[in-house]
Amino acid sequence: MAITFGGLATGMDTNAIVDQLMELERGPIKRMEADKLWLTSRLEAYTEFDTKLKSFLTSVEELESSDNLLQKKATVASEDFFTATADSDAFSGTNYQVEVVQIAQVQKNVSTGFTDKALDQFGSGTLSFTIDGTPSDVTIAAGEGSLEGIMAAINDADIGVSAAIINDGTGTPYRLVLTGGDVGTGFTMDVSGLSSGALLDPAGDPITVTQAATQAHIRVDNIDIYSSSNTLDEAIPGVTLNLLKAEEGTQTGMDVKIDEESIKEKIQAFVDGYNEVVSFVTSQSVIDGSDGGILRGDSGLAAIKRHLQDMLTTNVNTSGSLDYLSELGLETQKDGTLIINSTTLTSALQNNLEDVATLLIGEDGVTGIATQFKDYLEGNTDMFDGLLAGRKESIDSNVRRIDSRIEQAEMRLEKKEGTLRARFNAMEALVSGMNSQSSFLAQQMTMLNNMVTGNN
Repeated sequence: MAITFGGLATGMDTNAIVDQLMELERGPIKRMEADKLWLTSRLEAYTEFDTKLKSFLTSVEELESSDNLLQKKATVASEDFFTATADSDAFSGTNYQVEVVQIAQVQKNVSTGFTDKALDQFGSGTLSFTIDGTPSDVTIAAGEGSLEGIMAAINDADIGVSAAIINDGTGTPYRLVLTGGDVGTGFTMDVSGLSSGALLDPAGDPITVTQAATQAHIRVDNIDIYSSSNTLDEAIPGVTLNLLKAEEGTQTGMDVKIDEESIKEKIQAFVDGYNEVVSFVTSQSVIDGSDGGILRGDSGLAAIKRHLQDMLTTNVNTSGSLDYLSELGLETQKDGTLIINSTTLTSALQNNLEDVATLLIGEDGVTGIATQFKDYLEGNTDMFDGLLAGRKESIDSNVRRIDSRIEQAEMRLEKKEGTLRARFNAMEALVSGMNSQSSFLAQQMTMLNNMVTGNN
């Protein structure tokens, strides 16, 4: 944009005048921008509400399937020897006696100590390994006959045995450690193929087996079970054992039962999710003279809140002894939110666990209350037909229309501003010309006066 200096002829700040006139002309655009901001703020609020509905849906889904609701828990009398976790396939109400006879471990061989790990002192040649009866050779090149060189050659060969160097802090601290690649896999190493192999010759006892390769061995109710891993997931149906320490002759008791605390946590999550949704809708409403939120007056939100409240009192009419959510201890407060009567819930879980599951999950011909909540919430959070999807489509359409109107208005204002500046520039030019003529006439009058005065 060209730089202009207004008011040079008239003394008026024409640039400021134009700017003020254009600011007045921008009034309609500002109103449209305010409308756009209002719409985008509503969309943000709808998105927040949709997030709360989806969070509530997630908590409901934990209650509407037996695998999620009736989780099993394995309790170990002592975790000195193993830990245990149970899944839905575990048999609840069962107990076991587990004895850890041997944990699975890989073979480890350790060499004698040496003062220098980089010194080429073992020569070149071949290291011959036998791994579970299968021979494998590792070539040590000339100049690589140090502990570091041997370690690198073994690791590069990828034969199922790895090598490392440790420092034991003694006067001859560097020791070569060989580790089997698999639990239960044994190996031997022959160093006679090295040109200076005597330093690592087993006959001189520099290589010691510090840990033999063994499988895990446990007894479950006096039944021997073996594994190549310290994690056993088939020794007990539906239970995973993680072995920590072995002590033959010591049995540890383990019980498997329904995890009541997990069920309580899931029901609490349901209550929390419900409260989040209801509280959000309430915050948007005009109550006791409050202005409400930006979504005040939206019938969709009010309808969802009413439907959820109605579902709380739905009679599921199962074959069990429980037909209402209130029988699980869910109590409605004055503000519409829920709390849990822990005494009622604990009693239901301990005395009528099957009926609790039937109420929530349902049975043949009867849809559980959790499933009813899930179906309703899925409909309202659907990416194509849900509440947010419908509101977003409408808002996006309105925003696009406003953007188009703003663009057109900006173009008109740009032309109008150009016209105003041209007119003011023309006025400045006219005044400048008149000023020049006035100055010329004043000069002529001065000259005439001087001539008349001189003649006298």
